Amino acid sequence: MRLKYVLNEVLVGLWRNVTMTIAMIITMSISLFMLGASVLLYMQVDQMKNYYYGKIEVSVFLRPDVTDAQRQNIDQMISSNPLVAGKTYETQKQAFDRFQQLWADSPDFVKSVGPNSLPESFRVKLKDPQKYKEFSNQIQGQQGILDVIDQRTLLDKVFGIFNGFQFGALGVALFMAVAALLLVGNTIQVAAYSKRREVAVMKLVGASNWFIQAPFVLEAVVAGVIGSVIGFVVLFIAKVVLLDHKLQALATILTPVHNGNVWLMLPLLAGVGGVVSAVTAWITLRFYLKV
Repeated sequence: MRLKYVLNEVLVGLWRNVTMTIAMIITMSISLFMLGASVLLYMQVDQMKNYYYGKIEVSVFLRPDVTDAQRQNIDQMISSNPLVAGKTYETQKQAFDRFQQLWADSPDFVKSVGPNSLPESFRVKLKDPQKYKEFSNQIQGQQGILDVIDQRTLLDKVFGIFNGFQFGALGVALFMAVAALLLVGNTIQVAAYSKRREVAVMKLVGASNWFIQAPFVLEAVVAGVIGSVIGFVVLFIAKVVLLDHKLQALATILTPVHNGNVWLMLPLLAGVGGVVSAVTAWITLRFYLKV
């Protein structure tokens, strides 16, 4: 009987303040959508780091006037280095052919580069990419070497941009979360005020604190869960429409976002939305009803 009464009061309360309830749900769904997007972005950046850092190579570019003896000496030094996991040699022609393939969509740019403009090089894969500086110090300065470049420095800049998006999405989520919490507190306060006489009567007849607070807390929880479901649906649609279709051309650069990771956001968002709403409502009632 008590449970039926509590559930009935929850439905009545949500309908009585329907406009504020809708505003609370919308704000909660936006904040939880941004939270889910930032968590997915965080997971994706880590996945991309593991993928690309595992493919990092050190490029040892040779001087245009390198001699056969110098080339053989550099080759031997690289092969005998204990830090090296493998290497490939790329001639000027091979470098130019690869350049033409990479920039096939920009014929004017390709024409501006001659066959002898790109240096020959050794592409070196280290056992531990973190030891680039140690490898570079050992080989740098040898006769015939033009430069030693680590791809990690380029990737760090790219991932720095991704990290910026990461923190930006999280910042927007936190900002919207504050707005959602204020709306939850305000909605519960208005609901409690509209039922102040009923609350006073229940207190006089000895109703427990839990029994008085339960309908208000459940109102907030229901609104939070609905908002989390809406936020998840928007997140899933955005993933399918944008990443799987509109931005499919970036599939060779961006690692795929697996549906399993997106589905993980549903319990996460529902849990966060429900718990945060419940805690906010409970704190509001403690200060407002003094029960």
